[in-house]
Amino acid sequence: MELIQVSDIGRYEGREVVLRGWLYNKRSSGKLHFLQLRDGSGVVQCVVFKGDVEAELFEQCDHLPQESSLVVHGQVRQESRSPIGYEVGVQHLEVVQEAEPYPITPKEHGVSFLLDHRHLWLRSSRPGAILKIRSEIGKACRDFMETRGFVLVDAPIFTPAACEETSTLFETAYFDDTAYLTQSGQLYMEAAAMALGKVYCFGPTFRAEKSKTRRHLTEFWMIEPEMAYCDLEGAMALAEDMVLYVLDRVLDRRREELKLLERDTTKLEQVSRPFPRLTYDEAVERLTALGSDIAWGSDLGGDDETLLASQFESPIFVHRYPSAVKAFYMKEDAQDRRLALCMDLLAPEGYGEIIGGGQREDNLAVLQHKIATHQLPQEAFSWYLDLRRYGSVEHAGFGMGIERVVAWLCGVKHVRETIPFPRMMQRLYP
Repeated sequence: MELIQVSDIGRYEGREVVLRGWLYNKRSSGKLHFLQLRDGSGVVQCVVFKGDVEAELFEQCDHLPQESSLVVHGQVRQESRSPIGYEVGVQHLEVVQEAEPYPITPKEHGVSFLLDHRHLWLRSSRPGAILKIRSEIGKACRDFMETRGFVLVDAPIFTPAACEETSTLFETAYFDDTAYLTQSGQLYMEAAAMALGKVYCFGPTFRAEKSKTRRHLTEFWMIEPEMAYCDLEGAMALAEDMVLYVLDRVLDRRREELKLLERDTTKLEQVSRPFPRLTYDEAVERLTALGSDIAWGSDLGGDDETLLASQFESPIFVHRYPSAVKAFYMKEDAQDRRLALCMDLLAPEGYGEIIGGGQREDNLAVLQHKIATHQLPQEAFSWYLDLRRYGSVEHAGFGMGIERVVAWLCGVKHVRETIPFPRMMQRLYP
């Protein structure tokens, strides 16, 4: 007998196989037990006939608790009523471990209960489908970067200073010094871009934001490309290409998971290039006409992003925000010094910002002034200023939040569903 995965079962019709997994569900009918076996790649029905196995084993199958671990030996046969078109006629079954009563039952459970049992909830079909789509998105991002000639450079997790707002730093003791959990790998990617031209990092980032919205986590993942000899327009072009690449990959390879999640894929299929582009001024004008009370100079809030993006079927770029609401490293617009050469990409259907980035300040004197204006420690940014002393060039990049992209493509309401073990203001367990 050959050891196989459920996902490959169609290639083994009529053959004897071995499957290893867990009891997902079961039902009995007289001389038959129908055991639903999951192995991570899928779920298959294993039929235990009283005459095919020992009497003691048949009796044990009648009392097997959910999530008991099993090794099934049997023959693959076609079954038109099966969702996957096949089932397994069991010839022998080994109970590796008979599980204790499983806490997650078919009844309705509250969100808090499910998050407390997240380590077990992952075994259910919905989170399993989301995590498979998340995995596909991560691989698609890396494949896209590979096709464009980018080099993967790992950014540090411990940093000496803020990259974004100092109020959202997680502080930790670092021997006799103080360190912070990274808010972004961007500054280090700027250094790497000056060495290798086109680079990216892909890893966890941390923001101590006291926010309880459906779009925020305190720990989340970003992919952050950075390019030497690149401007704002180049960054937006790359962002559009990457989002479309990822979207096409998920639609191509994860249809079954999207179907399980009951995602309306017609809305995803309507996304097309070019993505609409609005200046910040145009965005404020549109929002005001739509009834928002936003004032010029304010950043777009979540409601504003939702209202604005709802007017379009594809993601939209909003670019050239006021410098006052953006990070110190953003380059000013030479045409209007009040504005920064930055952009956000807003997803449709109410999912908000999925990408933020822009062109970086490449002038040493201007950057020194900005660091001082923002009251940041000059000594912590000495190395960053060196990048403007030795061969400074225009450069640009962005960060794409993986969880928000997963939420959008899966059609889930809260980003806590998009990561295996979510970290939020009041959630550190499990």
